[in-house]
Amino acid sequence: MIASFPFITSRRFLPLFGTQFLGAFNDNLLKTAIVVLISYHGLSIGGMSPAMLVNLAAGLFILPFFLFSATAGKLSEKLDKARIARAVKLVEIAIMLLAGVGFFSHAAGLLLAALFLMGVHSAFFGPLKYSILPQYLHERELVGGNGLIEMGTFLAILIGQIGGSLMTQGGPWLIVTMICATALAGYACSRQMPPAPPSSPELALSANVLKDSVELVGKAWRITDVRSAILGISWFWLMGAIYTTQLPTFTKQHLGGDANVYTLMLALFSIGIGAGSVACAKLSQGRLQLGLVLVGSAGMTVAGGDVALSSLALHQGELVGLGAYLAAPANWRHIADIALLGFFGGFFTVPLYTWLQIASPAAFRSQAIAANNITNGFYMVFSAIASAVVLKLFDSVAVLLLITASANVLATWHLVRCAPSIWHSRFSWLRPVKS
Repeated sequence: MIASFPFITSRRFLPLFGTQFLGAFNDNLLKTAIVVLISYHGLSIGGMSPAMLVNLAAGLFILPFFLFSATAGKLSEKLDKARIARAVKLVEIAIMLLAGVGFFSHAAGLLLAALFLMGVHSAFFGPLKYSILPQYLHERELVGGNGLIEMGTFLAILIGQIGGSLMTQGGPWLIVTMICATALAGYACSRQMPPAPPSSPELALSANVLKDSVELVGKAWRITDVRSAILGISWFWLMGAIYTTQLPTFTKQHLGGDANVYTLMLALFSIGIGAGSVACAKLSQGRLQLGLVLVGSAGMTVAGGDVALSSLALHQGELVGLGAYLAAPANWRHIADIALLGFFGGFFTVPLYTWLQIASPAAFRSQAIAANNITNGFYMVFSAIASAVVLKLFDSVAVLLLITASANVLATWHLVRCAPSIWHSRFSWLRPVKS
């Protein structure tokens, strides 16, 4: 893989990759540990039920993306992005120390406050990590850089979720040591990031976050290619939110697998996205290939539709463990579908992120990515509402996944209507690129 992306070990990329990987990893270590403590170890506040508290935790983490993305985008245009990264990572260390007090005292309020602050941390780092890539990488390296960042992000999420669940069994000392050591390592990586000069140092900041957010999204919407890229990326996050949220219940009710089978499915989905992101970058041959978005969309529809159609019936009887599940040949169809769903998701999202970076004016790039983050948040909230409505009507996760796969066809058709260049370049990735 290194031979295909020679810049991966350079100072222009590796410190950024390490910083964002460790940040995503720590996010998920903290979130998962808190959710496990709520669900299985009696962590509570104000007499709230575990289900309500888990939903509150999820909401507290997403809320900062609505509140602070506009400010974060402006800040990344106004100041050196590498300096912002180091400041954000210093704050992360303080947040983990606060969380450490919460873990030792079993104080839900402190842990939820730390989770909210980590959401703020991620809201400020998000625009930076994508807008800095065009400053660090050459144009022919940009698709590869995005592919590697996507791969790293989803692997970090997967490892963080598994690690966060496992480390709760070791008590607060293990949890606090892990999250603090990860924060320190992230800060050390950020110290190695080269300078990334501001694109609009004269940009004024505002305390009116609501007005800023509305104006920011409005500005992004007026740039046709930026709007189209954001619509595509947001749809990907809507689908991803549905699949990852419903996967535990789907595995239990329709596939008949226990918690270990769910972990396998989650791993396959995440690793699939990582592998698809890298494969997409290699097939792109150093160029933006929007036609690969259609390949990704078709693959997601087929894989998502197949896993739903093959599992419409509810499982009857006891849940099976990982060994028994793998031993049944019929289950390998589901395993392949989940892996391919993630794999083609990587094909769908990498060209869109690259397009967003290229289509955004340099002085607006961080703000465009911030607008994307705000829109992603709205789509993810909508996915939760729509899922609740479908499950209320049909009481079947498989039906929900089938509707999602079908809706992907309509969403892609709408995306192509908004951006005909995607359709016009549908075969361009098959042509060799002259060096």
